[in-house]
Amino acid sequence: MYKTFIKRPFDFLAAFFGLLIISPLFIFLVICFLIVNNGKPFFYQLRTGKNGKIFTIIKFKTMNDKVDKFGELLPGLQRVTKVGNLCRKLSLDELPQLINIIKGDMSLIGPRPLLPQYLELYNQRQFKRHEVLPGITGWAQVNGRNAISWEQKFELDVYYVENQSPSLDFKIILKTIDKVINRADINNSENIDMPYFEGTKSHNEN
Repeated sequence: MYKTFIKRPFDFLAAFFGLLIISPLFIFLVICFLIVNNGKPFFYQLRTGKNGKIFTIIKFKTMNDKVDKFGELLPGLQRVTKVGNLCRKLSLDELPQLINIIKGDMSLIGPRPLLPQYLELYNQRQFKRHEVLPGITGWAQVNGRNAISWEQKFELDVYYVENQSPSLDFKIILKTIDKVINRADINNSENIDMPYFEGTKSHNEN
């Protein structure tokens, strides 16, 4: 009942009223990123959602577009702006994803939405992470984030799918708040200090 009738309406209402409450902060951050990113406050990227559906995720653009002498983008860590770094530490760069929640692309809690090119690399068990809507935070995010391997992340994601409940969601919310306050495992970017997922040795196994 919770997964079918309660979770989605709760996500929608929480995201809608959350945006209203934080609108002054949201507008302030938009202005800041407009200035530091030459008129580009948001970062858009294709990600994989429920049942493998592709959608466009929205974040604040915490990195600039500086390139090297060959015209190639500098490494991500060298392009993070000061305001972007502060937002990462406070997880404020994730706030625009409340729009994704209102649109129905995401949930407050669920496996993080990853790049579409990973779809063909999951084994059967890992693909189960797509049986629910992806989330802003999730079981893997409060149990290591980028400090653990892709395989560990996926196992935690599948655990969430198989054990989804109000009590588990509440536990994740509390642990997320604790990590934000204590700035633990603060970098939630899947593309900065995590290597690209290239599949596992058990790729063809269940």
